[in-house]
Amino acid sequence: MIPVYQPFFSGREKEYVNQCLDSTWISSKGEFIGRFERSFAEYIGAEHATTVSNGTVAIHLALEALGIGPGDEVIVPTLTYVASVNTIIQTGATPVFVDSLEKSWQIDPQDVMRKITPRTKAVMAVHLYGLPCDMAALTAICNENNLLLIEDCAEAFGTRYHGQHAGTFGDIATFSFFGNKTITCGEGGMVVAKEKSVIERAYHLKNQGVSQNREYWHDTVAYNYRMTNICAAIGLAQLEKADAIIAKKRQIAKWYNEGLCGLPLKTHDELPDTVHSFWMCSIAIDDAIGRQPLRDHLKQAGIETRPLFYPSHILPHCATNEIFPVAESLAARGINLPSYPGLNLDDVGKVVEKIREFFV
Repeated sequence: MIPVYQPFFSGREKEYVNQCLDSTWISSKGEFIGRFERSFAEYIGAEHATTVSNGTVAIHLALEALGIGPGDEVIVPTLTYVASVNTIIQTGATPVFVDSLEKSWQIDPQDVMRKITPRTKAVMAVHLYGLPCDMAALTAICNENNLLLIEDCAEAFGTRYHGQHAGTFGDIATFSFFGNKTITCGEGGMVVAKEKSVIERAYHLKNQGVSQNREYWHDTVAYNYRMTNICAAIGLAQLEKADAIIAKKRQIAKWYNEGLCGLPLKTHDELPDTVHSFWMCSIAIDDAIGRQPLRDHLKQAGIETRPLFYPSHILPHCATNEIFPVAESLAARGINLPSYPGLNLDDVGKVVEKIREFFV
């Protein structure tokens, strides 16, 4: 079986976890929390960072730290993982969906412009599958309309736009370290922000609203979104090998790109002035009718795949009557191929061979 994804441990993960066990600091305090936060911020070029327990609560915490709530609208691409949308709803704000661009699969800035209303508080850019959004356009839109810019970088560790790491453009950004992410803690996330006051509010909210000056005094409704020292230890070890992991994933994408050339499908390619981290190596076949038969063909050969996300506007709890032709088309035609760093050329060659066999 060739899975879509599995964690890749090639560094000091066991050593660091054992250090946690030996020290007995296994919960939300310990040296690895601070070390991971500082190292991560330095790696991506962020001003401030704080760890959290997973990528979904990272988004919720970011929204809360910015003061987004009832009466506000947040513009978000409909083609995204549901966490981007659920967290907006959880704050009491309203998600306003926009379409995607066919070439990049990312949020359409022109549609963003069309959806701005007096209630719009923020735009959420989701760097889908590891390719960055058009951050120049989105930054300009937010500046011109006095809107907050949030970056959902759950799939974008290692992603760069004009040389700048994803997550360093907006007012606040979030990352995920779930088991299938480019670097993983098993479960975990990070919130990064430009302003110290914003990250301080995020820290306060993730830590049950506890007072810094009065023992066991809590001054607001808050949450327990803290990361454990053990998870941070794994994350730090992964971060130390990040360059090698990203380089291997980019090599895998290159193998797919070369091997699938000439078939009735489109690979999700890097664009000029960007670095695609290829969290997932993805394709969109020309005819949506063939997607499930192709996935069945690959499954019979022991190759796991998965479809692109369903557009959020068709999900039961946030359905609208709107039509988003690009997002709907991509969602119907898209497939994520095996993308984990442990793949070798023979593994990719088998996937390519079976895809070519299907179209022949």
